[in-house]
Amino acid sequence: MRAALRWAQSDLRNHRGEALFLVLATAGIVASLLLATALFGYATNPWQRTFAEARGAHVWLHTALSADAGKLAGLDGVGSVAGPYRTESATVAARGTRASVELRGTPRLPAVSRPLLTAGHWLNPAAPDGVVLESSLARALLAEPGDTLTLPGTARTLTVEGIADSAEPRYRPGEQPGLVWALPGAVRAPAGQVIGLRLGDPADTDYAVQRAVTVLGAGAVGEVSTWQQARAEAQGGNRLLGQVLGLFGLGALIAAGFAVHGAISTRIRGHLRDLSVLKAIGFTPGQVVRVFLLQHLAYAVLGAVAAAALTEGLGSRVPGRLGDAVGVWQGLPGHTLALGVVPAAAVLFIGLTTGLAAWRAGRVPPVPVPRPAAPAGGRLTGPARRALGLRLPAALVLGCHKAFSGRGRSLAAVARLTLPLLLIVVALSAWTTIDRFHSSPERVGLPTALTVRSDGVLDAAAVRAVLTRDSGVAAVYPGVEVAALVPGQTGTIALRGVGTRAEPYPYTLAEGRPARGPDEAVAGQGLLDVLHARVGDWVRMTVGDRPQILHIVGRDIEPRNAGRVVTTSLDTLRENDPGLSPAFHELRLRPGADPRQVATALAAAGAGHLEVHPVTNPADGLSPLRGVVAGLIAVLALIGLVELLTAIGGSVRESERDVLALRAIGMSPRQIAAITVTATSCTTLAAVVAGTALGLPLARRLIDAQGGSSGIGAGIARSPSPGLLLLLGSAAVLGAAALATLPAARAARRRLADTLSAVA
Repeated sequence: MRAALRWAQSDLRNHRGEALFLVLATAGIVASLLLATALFGYATNPWQRTFAEARGAHVWLHTALSADAGKLAGLDGVGSVAGPYRTESATVAARGTRASVELRGTPRLPAVSRPLLTAGHWLNPAAPDGVVLESSLARALLAEPGDTLTLPGTARTLTVEGIADSAEPRYRPGEQPGLVWALPGAVRAPAGQVIGLRLGDPADTDYAVQRAVTVLGAGAVGEVSTWQQARAEAQGGNRLLGQVLGLFGLGALIAAGFAVHGAISTRIRGHLRDLSVLKAIGFTPGQVVRVFLLQHLAYAVLGAVAAAALTEGLGSRVPGRLGDAVGVWQGLPGHTLALGVVPAAAVLFIGLTTGLAAWRAGRVPPVPVPRPAAPAGGRLTGPARRALGLRLPAALVLGCHKAFSGRGRSLAAVARLTLPLLLIVVALSAWTTIDRFHSSPERVGLPTALTVRSDGVLDAAAVRAVLTRDSGVAAVYPGVEVAALVPGQTGTIALRGVGTRAEPYPYTLAEGRPARGPDEAVAGQGLLDVLHARVGDWVRMTVGDRPQILHIVGRDIEPRNAGRVVTTSLDTLRENDPGLSPAFHELRLRPGADPRQVATALAAAGAGHLEVHPVTNPADGLSPLRGVVAGLIAVLALIGLVELLTAIGGSVRESERDVLALRAIGMSPRQIAAITVTATSCTTLAAVVAGTALGLPLARRLIDAQGGSSGIGAGIARSPSPGLLLLLGSAAVLGAAALATLPAARAARRRLADTLSAVA
């Protein structure tokens, strides 16, 4: 044991840099996996916990006032109901911020879908104008208990009595109205009612919706929302962040395992005599294997423990969503188990790859086998001889020949180095795609920047006149959005009529053609999935008691409502409902116009009658992903650095036998060193080409698959620019050449006696 420890200590002194990089790479990998675990828990558990504590409703139906919603309590599978509650659509304002809300008349604290108070108290009949705000709406309005809300265009005011969490869909400016609980007397102009159904079996949600619509009648049902939609919305970008971290963490773990395997294999080839001596003095094969295994397991354990300690101690202090996720995860029941299992699994995987390579060390015979005079495949190939005949630099030709002459080892080295480079290309593609959402939103389904809604005082012509007078507005598209029942009556989707045939809406098409003719429409991927339809199909949906039949002529990139949107022109919807008037206007701004300044100017020009909101960009919630991608690239670069050091060390050791011959033919130490540098550069160049060629299509496939699963649809992926890829490749090749220069020069200038000893 003492001899084994001394040998391991000597090996550590000779490979300090490699050991340090292995520890850092392992720490980065384990930290990525732990953060991925935290984000998955953060994405699912808070909403699930709120839903369980509130006894949330699995289905919410918005119906007409005339509907007999009480019948739904007797449906099979319905355990209990919330409501029905009368509702009123309104706009509230606080501290200069406006929000569209749904006032819900609630006479008492509900038993089903109970609001979970986080501040203030529940409604008191002594305060008839008191309200309780849903927490996301309260954050948007910067409202607290005791604040007063105004209703623009009226003399009414509401007093905030409390703030509560809810498992229902959250407030999204311009898309989803905020939820406000009020006493029935505060709902003065009810336009409908809402009822929630809590089911005995959540798996029966679609069937329950179908039965409820059948009982009430399709014309009485305005909108249907389910618990799955609320959960998916609550998870938002957190789940995507977790998937990215988990995917790259696992990929980096595999790359690290291969790097360790290659490092040990190369070290075994360079220490055959030392291993034979260990066998000769009494080491068993098992002891030799344990020396390598324990040494690299110690590196892995050190990195894993450091990552776990840093994540546990400092993870919650990271600003933004990652810190919030770690803080919530630390309070979840499975936190302690995950904190131990994830690092242990990473260490076990590294130990497995180490054991496979160390097993070869145990098979080294006690008596060294003489090495062949020349490596297999060492004869010059025809192209190499012709290149020398053309008087190309001998160091360049011999270096390229050396890099690719030993096919097995050369291909293995290229493959091990290709994997981290491939993952870096995928990470850069993800970064570039996110940048595309911000730099070119019109190319990812966001051609407009602002949405404007009127309080009804100004008619459509007056609103359009106000909007077109602003110099920053390039185009105005009137529109309306209604909820439509899908065939089978299992849910609702968003039917949008935006633009006119004279001024068509600028769709971002990924497939098919724009909707220009009568009854033509384009649909998001989420809607096509729900309807099991394809481009070219005719689809039927129901708006109120009117059927709407549309021809899907294209698929657009649709980031709204998880892609469950079908868009046609306002003229098409007016053919079915001539009295339809625009409910909002979407604005395309001129290049260089600041959306905030334009929104402020339009709100002032509307004299308080216009509500202006920026169009929600799904990439806004993915800003932490940039930091995540940067960290992952650093981890992958460390793994690639370990593999480069391994390749350089193996190349230097194999060149020792050629030094005498190269000196004999008159080559200088500088030329001999250049052969090793060229061989390393060629290996890296081959890995760069392979990593780029494989990484670009893989990244596009992965990003488009994620876009399809989220409902946005394929076609959002964007590859890094050629300049960035050239910079990555150049940095890798030049870095490899720089790393190889010093050890190659030392080997070329070794004394003659040392060279003879190495060849012997």
